Amino acid sequence: MKFNKKMTAWSLTLASTLLLAACGSDTDTEEAVSSDVAVEETTGSELKDGTYTLVQKNLDDNGWKVDFTMVVEGGKITESNYDYKNEAGELKSEDEGYQTAMVDKVGVGPQDYLPELNEQLVEKQDASEVEVVSGATHSSELFVEYAEQLIAAAKEGNTETIEIDN
Repeated sequence: MKFNKKMTAWSLTLASTLLLAACGSDTDTEEAVSSDVAVEETTGSELKDGTYTLVQKNLDDNGWKVDFTMVVEGGKITESNYDYKNEAGELKSEDEGYQTAMVDKVGVGPQDYLPELNEQLVEKQDASEVEVVSGATHSSELFVEYAEQLIAAAKEGNTETIEIDN
């Protein structure tokens, strides 16, 4: 009698597991396919030579706004100048007080992460390949988002300044 109960319980467990496995969806394949498409779209078009600029219209809570310029020559990104400006037009990357405060707080400041992000974009030629700088996650993610917009403008040859109403 005990054997029959154990066998029944084991059979039900096995049947349930098989049913759940069969009904589950495989999203890995779909994600991999759409990732490949996104890469092709990003790298498939030739960039048009020019200087492309993106700026935020408003200061953030800390008194800064993004000022991002990307230069394309020979169909390649040759310069990336991502920084922040305050109301006086001073650059965050040159603000020693802000650098010290951020290094003390999170271990990295704008003098560290801004050049790193800019160099990665020029080196990799693809915003989606830029790696997040530890301690500057928000700035890194914003950099990638804005770089993608500048690259899209460069594919069209649209050199009008992109204004972000933040």
